[in-house]
Amino acid sequence: MLDLGRTFLQSVERSPHALAIVDGDLGLTYLQWHERILRVAAGLEAQGLRRGQRILAVLQNRWEMATLHWACQFTGVVMVPLNWRAKADEIDYCIGDAEIRALVYEPVSAEAVAASAAAQAMPRIGLDNVAGATLAFDTLLESVPHSGIPQAGAEDVSLMLYTSGTTGKPKGVPRRHRQERAAALAHVAQNLYRHGERTLGVMPLYHTMGVRSLLAMALVDGLFVCLRRWHAAQALSEIARLRLTCLYLVPTLYHDLLGDPQFDAVDSSSVTKLGFAGAPMSDALLQRLAEAFRPELFVNHYGSSEVYTFSVDQHATHKPGSAGRAGLNTRLRVVRLDASSPDALATPGEEGQIIADLLGDEAFEGYWNRDDANRKSLRDGWYFTGDTGYFDSDGDLYVTGRVDDMIISGGENISPVEIESVLSLHPAVDEVAVAGVSDPRWGQRVVAFVKRKAFVSADGLDGHCRASDLVNFKRPRDYVFVADIPKSPVGKILRRKLSAGEYTCDVLLPPDGAA
Repeated sequence: MLDLGRTFLQSVERSPHALAIVDGDLGLTYLQWHERILRVAAGLEAQGLRRGQRILAVLQNRWEMATLHWACQFTGVVMVPLNWRAKADEIDYCIGDAEIRALVYEPVSAEAVAASAAAQAMPRIGLDNVAGATLAFDTLLESVPHSGIPQAGAEDVSLMLYTSGTTGKPKGVPRRHRQERAAALAHVAQNLYRHGERTLGVMPLYHTMGVRSLLAMALVDGLFVCLRRWHAAQALSEIARLRLTCLYLVPTLYHDLLGDPQFDAVDSSSVTKLGFAGAPMSDALLQRLAEAFRPELFVNHYGSSEVYTFSVDQHATHKPGSAGRAGLNTRLRVVRLDASSPDALATPGEEGQIIADLLGDEAFEGYWNRDDANRKSLRDGWYFTGDTGYFDSDGDLYVTGRVDDMIISGGENISPVEIESVLSLHPAVDEVAVAGVSDPRWGQRVVAFVKRKAFVSADGLDGHCRASDLVNFKRPRDYVFVADIPKSPVGKILRRKLSAGEYTCDVLLPPDGAA
């Protein structure tokens, strides 16, 4: 299999004058971008970075971040991207854990870098004249271009992603060139991308979704449009200005797009393919997106940093809630919740833990320096995802949550996702998250945390649930109206914060005369 450096060369050779990357007013063709990539590659080598060594990037989605990623693929240096909002202790941990040799940062991450003792002890490559840098990124661009001969092979490590980690320290996920390329190829095939597609590069490049968008566009000689941080109005402007053809976002960002006051006034007709991942999408949002875009393809992608694709449903609206079936490079099973073996299969309709075959082309081989995590998650050649779900009678997969999110109330296992889907269909509900709250009698009670877009009372929502197919023991016992639903930087609901009381109540008053 080709490595990623040679993969990029394919695009340069096929479509040298095609627009490859846009960041604001900057636009580069594949030929122009290739030259900058080779200059940065030479600059990294001039700083003593060699194949197999690791470099930390604490950057937003900007052309320099994407350029650094590709430069690492040519040199064999391992890219280690970290959330640009990371705090000093997180940078310290990552530097020590990954044995980082150099760091690249910008003003938005400068305060944390300055407070990181580990960062101060190594070369710091800075953008935008940031304080504290030992070398300017622009200096790398002044280097004599690299030979262009890729130094890495398919078996070399391309990058190491750090899982967000809901508890404890984040885990490093090393991924080889062949694993990354296989994942990108599957992404192209499963999303039916054509030559010259154009996508919005807003999913962070420290996250598997962002990296996949970057690589997939190169595979089809497409355009990657940088959006440094999420802003719905700016995203809509770029869709119209550059005639973007495909979107791959988390549900939260789609929600924001539709909620922007200018959505109806902006021409988004160029977008023909929608894809989402990272979290379940409510039935209501699915319906709204289908009506707003009328896409020719609407893909629900379920995966992780460890195994990029678990399953894909290319008809997301036909069977709402379904994550479809195993991806091109994957085998899946659902085992019983108490299973220790991959052979302890759950029956159709029975909720269990989702596991994936580690022989799949996209699968990682184990966590970096974390034998404890490997013992927990890797068993007999299968990856135990920690996600709960079930296969229906047709063989389609439904993802119901996390093992850790399961609510156990009165001895019953209750998944939040089904309840959230029901509540999302109420016209006054903007967003909803369901979590378990400690209860002296039941162990945990089911509580719905609701962000409203119009007034509705707890009694009104309870009546909505009673009129649905939701069985009685799953019905929320309390409703809390909140100003916002807490989420991770990539849009995953943080139910633990809700359970712990970390939220702000809303102040929406009933209209005159309402109860």
